[in-house]
Amino acid sequence: MSTTASPNKPNRDSDRPIFRRMLSTPADDETRGTIEVPSSRSPFADSEEFMHPLSAAPSSRERRGSRNSFGATLPIPRTKRGSRLSTSVALEDALPGLAIRAGMPSMQPTREILASQIQDMSHVKTKAAKDMAFAFDIDGVLVHGDRLIPEAKRALEILNGDNELGIKIPHIFLTNGSGKIESERCEQLSEIIGSPISTEQFIQSHTPMSALSEYYETVLVVGGEKYKCRDVAKVYGFKDIIVPNDIYAANPQISPLKEFFTPEQKATSNPRDFSKVKIDAILVFSDSRDYATDLQIIIDLLLSEGGVLGTKAKDPLANPIPIYFSQGDLLCPTEYPTPRMSQGTFRIALEAIYKSLTGHELERVVYGKPELATYKYADEVMSSWMETIHNEERLPHNIYMVGDNPQSDIVGGNMYGWNTCLVRTGVYQGEGNDKENPASFGVFPNVLDVVKAALRKELGPDFKFRWSDEMNPVTGDTSAPAVE
Repeated sequence: MSTTASPNKPNRDSDRPIFRRMLSTPADDETRGTIEVPSSRSPFADSEEFMHPLSAAPSSRERRGSRNSFGATLPIPRTKRGSRLSTSVALEDALPGLAIRAGMPSMQPTREILASQIQDMSHVKTKAAKDMAFAFDIDGVLVHGDRLIPEAKRALEILNGDNELGIKIPHIFLTNGSGKIESERCEQLSEIIGSPISTEQFIQSHTPMSALSEYYETVLVVGGEKYKCRDVAKVYGFKDIIVPNDIYAANPQISPLKEFFTPEQKATSNPRDFSKVKIDAILVFSDSRDYATDLQIIIDLLLSEGGVLGTKAKDPLANPIPIYFSQGDLLCPTEYPTPRMSQGTFRIALEAIYKSLTGHELERVVYGKPELATYKYADEVMSSWMETIHNEERLPHNIYMVGDNPQSDIVGGNMYGWNTCLVRTGVYQGEGNDKENPASFGVFPNVLDVVKAALRKELGPDFKFRWSDEMNPVTGDTSAPAVE
C-alpha cells in the first residue's frame, strides 16, 4: 500500500518542500488484525547528532518521545484470542504419559492442589503477585549469545512457581534481538535457560512489524543470517518477499564492491527482472551482513521512481518508498568482551549517505525499544499471557522492565511509566545509576537480584523464594528450608 503526502508538515529547512507522509489508514474495523499507534516525531533525524560527535542518545533527560521522523501511525498486531490453558485442561495433556482411569474426572497434581489452597489462604499476597509482572530484555540480561548468565535460571524458576505460594508471576520477554522466527528463538532460549518460554510471552523487535503485512504487497526484507528473515516475513503473512541477494543475483553490477557470492547464496536466490517490479516498502528486520550491498540497494530504491529499481525520481521527496527498521540500538552485548555494533549503526550510516546525496533528512520508522508501539504491543501480550496462566485477561499494575541498555530498555520503560531496573551484565558497566537514563527502581548486579528485590517490595520482605512440598496449607508449617 502506498503512502500519501499532504502539505501540513513544518520543517526547519527553508529550501525543503513542506509535506507530511502517512500510511494509508484502513477503515476502523475491529475484525482487522492490527492496532494503530500514533507516532511522535523528532524535528531532526539522528544522523545529524551522530556525525559530530558520536553520541548514545536518545536520553530520558531530553524526553524525546520517539526516534521516528516519519509522521505516521505505527501498526501493531492484535494478539490472538483463542482457547487458553485453564483448570479444565485434562491431566493427560498437562502431564503426558500419566494414566487416568476411564470415567474418572481429571485431577490436578498434588502440588497444584497444595499451591491452590495456600494461595486461597494467602489471598492478599496472591492478589499482589497477580498484580505485578516483569518484562525482560534477553541479551545481556538472561544470556550472552548462546551462553547462559547463571543467575537467570534461578530468577525464572522463582517466577515460574518455585516460591512460597507456588504461583506463576506474569513475565514476558521483550527483546530488540531479531532475525529468527519466534518459535525457533523460543525453543533455543528454553534450551539455554532451562525454563520453558512460550511464543505467547515473547516479543522480538520485528514481531510487531507483522502488522505491516496488511499494508504492503511487495517488500524488500534486509538483514539476518542467510534467508531466515525471508522465512520470518512469510510467517508474518507478506505475499511477495524480496531480499538483497535476489536483486544481486539478477544483476551483480548493482553492487560493484561485493566480492563473494557463494554457490549456496546463488542457489537460494530468486532473481527476476526487477525493472518490472514495484517494491512497496523496505523492512530492515535484522543486522545487515553486507553493508555495502544492502546500503547500495536501499539508496537505489529511496531515490527511485515509485520503488522500481533502475529508475530515478525527479523529486525523491515527493512520494518516497517507506522504510522501517525493527530497532535502533547502536550496541548489542555478545560473547565478545565489549558490546558490538547493532542495527542502529547501519541506520545512521544510511541516513548520513542519504543526506549527503539529497541534502535532506531521511524519513523513516523505527520499531523496537524504546518506541511506543513496542510497549503498546507488550501490553497486549502481557494481558493475553495473564489469561493463559491465571484466566484473567487484564494488565498487571506494577510492571518491572529489566534491561542492560539505558538507551533502549531504560529510556523506553521510563517513558511508558514502568519500574525500570538496570543490570550490569550487558551493555551498561558504569558506576552507580546511568546519569542520562536513570533506572527508576535502581541498578543491580544481575537479574536474580532484581527479581528478589521486586518481589520483596510487592509481596513483603519475608517472602520466601522456595516452594516446599512439606507446606501445611492450614498451619503454614514447613520442615523444608524456604529462604535462599
